[in-house]
Amino acid sequence: MDQPEYGRILLKLSGEALLGDSSFGIDPKMVDYIAGEIASVHDMPVEMGVVVGGGNIYRGVEMSSRGIDRAAADYMGMLATVMNGIALQNAFERRGIQSRLQSSIEMTRVAEPYVRERAIKHLELGRIVILVGGTGNPYFTTDTAAALRALEIKAHVLLKATKVDGVYDKDPATNDDAVMYDRVTYTEALSRDLRIMDATAISLCRENDLPIIVFNLNKKGNIRNVICGESIGTRVGGEKV
Repeated sequence: MDQPEYGRILLKLSGEALLGDSSFGIDPKMVDYIAGEIASVHDMPVEMGVVVGGGNIYRGVEMSSRGIDRAAADYMGMLATVMNGIALQNAFERRGIQSRLQSSIEMTRVAEPYVRERAIKHLELGRIVILVGGTGNPYFTTDTAAALRALEIKAHVLLKATKVDGVYDKDPATNDDAVMYDRVTYTEALSRDLRIMDATAISLCRENDLPIIVFNLNKKGNIRNVICGESIGTRVGGEKV
């Protein structure tokens, strides 16, 4: 059995990751693929929390620019993350993997309220903990929620799953000469505006020395490979990363 580099991780999934080939909503095939990739590490001594966004259903920032009050728009976006979390939990349960859905916004019919100590206990019992509802407050992104929850559950690393191989100096989708970084510091990420995560999330990680690894979710086996310490994607850390 492969030996993990990290004992407890926080995996950040964007809502767009659940789109698959669709332009809106949830693609069941993509959700099943993600569940399978996470299931591939379930035989390892690894505890995993998952924070999922809601951009495949609703984007609060975008809607606020169209006239909806920003706080109201953000709350609507938080509800979208709950729907994505339910879809993920269902996919885990179909594979026989125990999971718990915890929400920052109380809705006890579908999810437990987020309680840090309870989340840690679930992790220790081998359950995947899906954390939804963002921080529970408007004006904060799910990137910030991921950094916050990673620190609260004492994760050893924050894994950010994307649709590209890592962090580039420019958009690789529109620039053939884009160069991928193997390693960058928190300070470089902020000063160069590399858009790894929002500034609040990166600052939280920097202040608490929590490493971030950005990698391509769509390459099969990458979650397991990253956890096992393979040089995949871009590592974001302190001055000596």
